[in-house]
Amino acid sequence: MNAKKKAHAPMPQKAYLNPYYAGFMLGITLLLSYLLLGTGLGASSGVARLGAALELTVAPVRTLASDYFGLWGQTPLRYYLVYMLVGVFFGGLISALLANRCKITIERGAACAPEKRLLFALTGGFLAGFASRLANGCTSGQALSGSAVLLVGSLLFLICIFVGGFATAWFVRRQWDD
Repeated sequence: MNAKKKAHAPMPQKAYLNPYYAGFMLGITLLLSYLLLGTGLGASSGVARLGAALELTVAPVRTLASDYFGLWGQTPLRYYLVYMLVGVFFGGLISALLANRCKITIERGAACAPEKRLLFALTGGFLAGFASRLANGCTSGQALSGSAVLLVGSLLFLICIFVGGFATAWFVRRQWDD
């Protein structure tokens, strides 16, 4: 009977990867991206191209005539950042499954209702996505790729991201009661 209880016990979670090792591996990935592809990493272009592909299936004439989506032609998904985006998604999913960390949950503080947290997350996600396409690049593209080649604008962007993050945290910290 004791063996049966052990068989149904949840598997323990594996430890997180050492952040220094993970950062080093991310740097190697970025270096290889520059060496093999001639360009850096980012995510918003992959999402935009997925949007173009979806619109292409519904309204192909409108999509191809668009000043934004039309530049990518009939095959907007043929772009390395689309493959990277898909790889990051499935790589993260596989990693979470292997580490026994895959569960649906809403991360929030005790003072924040789940609906409010989801509204904040969706609003922030839409604003960040819109801003990244407006700026023709996302935070990962700016922070990783731009600062890797010491672009002054990217380094200033990183400083502003940290200052903005700390300022925002000061205003919303009461939502997290932990």
